[in-house]
Order: sequence, then structure tokens, then C-alpha cells
Amino acid sequence: MVVKRHLAAATAVLVALGAGYGVATAQEAAQSPVQTPPSATNPQQPVPGTAPSVQTPPAPAVSSAAEGPVISGATAPAVETIPGMPPVINPNNLYSETGAGHIAPQIAQDPARVYVPNLRSNDVYVIDPATSKVVDRFPVGQSPQHVVPSWDLRTLWVTNNAEGKTSGSLTPIDAHTGKPGPNVPVDDPYNMYFTPDGKSAIVVAEARKRLDFRDPHTMELQQSVETPDCKGVNHADFSIDGRYAIFTCEFGGHLVKVDTVNKKVLGYLKLSSGGMPQDILISPNGKTFYIADMMADGVFLVDGDSFREIGFIPTGIGTHGLYPSRDGTKMYVANRGSHKIHGKPHSKAGGVTVIDFATNKIVANWPIPGGGSPDMGNVSADGKTLWLSGRFDDVVYQINTEDGSMQKIRVGAEPHGLTVWPQPGRYSIGHTGILR
Repeated sequence: MVVKRHLAAATAVLVALGAGYGVATAQEAAQSPVQTPPSATNPQQPVPGTAPSVQTPPAPAVSSAAEGPVISGATAPAVETIPGMPPVINPNNLYSETGAGHIAPQIAQDPARVYVPNLRSNDVYVIDPATSKVVDRFPVGQSPQHVVPSWDLRTLWVTNNAEGKTSGSLTPIDAHTGKPGPNVPVDDPYNMYFTPDGKSAIVVAEARKRLDFRDPHTMELQQSVETPDCKGVNHADFSIDGRYAIFTCEFGGHLVKVDTVNKKVLGYLKLSSGGMPQDILISPNGKTFYIADMMADGVFLVDGDSFREIGFIPTGIGTHGLYPSRDGTKMYVANRGSHKIHGKPHSKAGGVTVIDFATNKIVANWPIPGGGSPDMGNVSADGKTLWLSGRFDDVVYQINTEDGSMQKIRVGAEPHGLTVWPQPGRYSIGHTGILR
């Protein structure tokens, strides 16, 4: 089925929901700040391939950028965005419009739900966050990986990549009813993003080393961008002005920078250690990209514009998912507790690390009681709950963001990229709900 959307819905998300607001400073750090990663003698190594690497001087051991982004205080200059992209309301905090209470009018009546794709049971479980109970479940395509909100916030797409087969598909869920529609055949949709101007969906064809730019409603192919030196391309985030995106290359230890306007590869960056980058998240002021690395057991810091590595924060074994708090002051880091793609349940190393954006220091650690495997998810609309899938434990973790206390909810086989809905924000750039 071709999913159609009205122009009015797309237009409505262009309306800013209010001016940005100030961000409070986090508490004093309890652990050491950003460190230079091991073996950082040559943090940027050009990779042979079709596109030249971005040429920049080697990163110093500790740079000023590693001291943490400024998200309050002096007024930042206005951001000149790409045509069609909604304006950046607060240049010091690009998450200003995703704060609690900033629900877009067109989704305000959508039922509050947590949608959980289960990779091995080929279904989606639906949790009512008010009761912490599973209230629905339905089959989808083969190997569902993530539930991705569309740019216009009206459709939740389940990315069924079929894991190496050619029978990949996208399952549309009507965000207003919570019910799925017929699958749309799409080649290898491991993950999906949307260009900040809303003109294209970017289907991340991981096994093909390719990014497929598609119509955001019909999913008809517009253009493909090959990423030959990005083995295991999977997660991404966009620059504050929307001009480029940085994707992680899980199985090669690289990052790839992509021009989102001209749709071409700008270059590759080899991380100095580790070698298994996962999720990626931009800082509130748009200057730093944080990269979770499952083998390095921590978060790399990369200057997005110059495309160079500038620091590293050790967090825990199997660092995997990254999510901003609703007030834009903290980042929640999910440590899966294992270096393996298919790990064992009840890992004692599984837990969540909380990092203060302003200082890049760790302010809390929340281990999973009894062990676990926190993976992907998002934060509730009010910011009070962090929802994460327990990848190897067949559960979902409902975590209190005040004190780290949590409960577990049993779901299907191998839950992965769950999303929380509705979420505050004007538009979505994909994944499990990166809203702006």
C-alpha cells in the first residue's frame, strides 16, 4: 500500500511551537571528564575508496571542544538552514522544541504508547506507559529492527530488513489509531532517517553499503548513494543546519559524512580505537557529535564540521544507544553489557550512564538489577521515563530518570529499536524518534 499524507499535516509541523528556553547547569561531576582515546596517534586515517577523506590536521590530545558544548549563556548567531528546513529556534539548544509540553497539535490526541519491534518473533508489541502493560501486538515483516516516526509525525514506520534476504519491507503504523497497514516492499531497510527539509526518507541499506533516498510518503526510490567503505552503515545524525549527516559504520570502525543537499559522500573518518560504532547524537549547540562504540566501551567525540576526533568518554561495556534528556542538559547512554552482536542475557555489565552535556562528565550510573542488555529506545514525552529494549533478555526497561529505578516488561523475542509516542517536537529526522 502506498501511504498518502495530506499537505496540511506536513505544513503544520513547520510552525514553531514557541521560543527556546534556558537550560540549567548539571550537578558537579563525580568522574573524570573527556579522555583522549587509546592509540590516538592518528585519529583520522584516509580510507581508499571512491570519495576522498576530509583533510584536516590531526586532533590534539585534548581540545577545547572536548570541554563540553555551551548550551546556555551567550546568544549564538542565527543558524542558516537548508531550504525547506524548519528554523532552529535556539542555536544554543537545538533540542529546545523537544522539551516536555511541546507536543505538536496534529499529534496531541495520538494515544500514548511504546512500540516495540521484536527482531526474532517478527512482530510489534504495544505498551501502555500508564499501566506498564502490553495492550496490543501485531505481525510485521521479517526481522523488524526499528520503529521510525515520519518527518510529518503521522506515520510510524517499522523497518523490516529481512537480514540478508531480498524480502525487506516497511510496515506503516497509523500514529493516530496505533494500527498497522499493509507492508511496503523496500530493499534492506535496516534503519531509516528523513532529510531535515522533509523531502526524502533515507533508507539505510546496511547489507548493501548504500543509502537510498526515497519519497517520504510513497517510498519510491529517488536516488541511491553508495558508501563502499562504510561496512555496516546503520545510525546517523544531522548537522544543526541540515547540510550534512554523519553515519556510523558498525563493522569497519569508520564514520562517513554525507552531503544531504547534493546527496554525495564527503569523506570517511577512522576512529582511533574500538572499531564498532553504533548510535550517534549531536550536542545541543550542534558542534560535537557523540558516537557510541560497542568495542571501545565508551563515547567518541567528533567535531562535525572539521570531521575530526576530539575526545573520548569511557562509559561501560558494549556502549550502544544515545538519547538526550527532555531539558537538553543530559545524555543517556545505554551500555548493552556485551561486545557480541548476539550476547547472553542477564549481563552484570548492562546499564545506563548519564553524561552532562555542558561538562561531558558522568553524573550517574544505573546498573540493571539482576543484569540486562539495554539497547535502543527513547525518553517519554514528560522526560520522566527512559524506555529501552532489553535486547538479549526479551524485556523492555522502564527507567525513572530521577533516580534510575526501573521495572521490566516482558515482550517478544529480541526487542530492538523501540519508540515512544507521541513525542515533543515539530518534525522527525528518523531512527527511534530524533525530533527537532
